[in-house]
Order: sequence, then structure tokens, then C-alpha cells
Amino acid sequence: MPTLSWTVPNSPPAGAEAHVFASRFETRTLWGALRFLARTPAVRRQAGRAPGAYGATLRAQPLRRTFWTLSVWESAAALKEFARSGAHRPTSRALADQMRDVRFATWQACAGELPVSWEEATRRLT
Repeated sequence: MPTLSWTVPNSPPAGAEAHVFASRFETRTLWGALRFLARTPAVRRQAGRAPGAYGATLRAQPLRRTFWTLSVWESAAALKEFARSGAHRPTSRALADQMRDVRFATWQACAGELPVSWEEATRRLT
């Protein structure tokens, strides 16, 4: 699966600070990777209409059982609300036992620096 295009549900105001969130997931098994992929469309739809979302994308290497997410939010509270609602909440709970290695990174970025590059996200996740 290639990298999914950058979805921009809401444009940030010029000069605004944004909350960036990056993650890396490695599943224990190929079955876990397939379960992750099967749930991706619903979570992507949710991100595409989430209040406070400025952008989101996913990079997947299912045969290597590795996935990366990159999203930008109005605030940490907007990200938290997204994570605790809609399709994301049951998905994260259902897949928790499938995860072998999970990493997260958050930082602030100016609206003019968006979208954030995968290189920057990868650097912050290592």
C-alpha cells in the first residue's frame, strides 16, 4: 500500500500554531497488519471530518507489518477528542494486543510549515 494522500479537512489560520502527532506501529503478525489495514478506511474518514483536524496521512508497509501515521491538529485537546471517539477508539482497543512496537512523537509547528514532511516525522520517531 502506498502512502495515502494528505487529507486536509480544515485549513489552519495563517500564523497559527498547530499540534503535530506522528506514530509508528509494528504488528506482531501479518494477521495483525491485515486487521490494521481493514480498519484504516473508517479511521481515515473520521479524521477527514474531525473538528480541529488540519491534516492526516498514513504510510503502510503491510508485508513488513509496519505503519506510520502523521496528523496535524488545532490543539492537543482536538487530537485527544479524535482518539477517544468515533472509529478510532474501538480500533485502537481492538488492535492493542496485535502491536509489538509502538512509538509516538508530538511537537508544535507553524501553519506555514504544513504539511509536515515524512522525513521530519521519521526523525522525531527515532
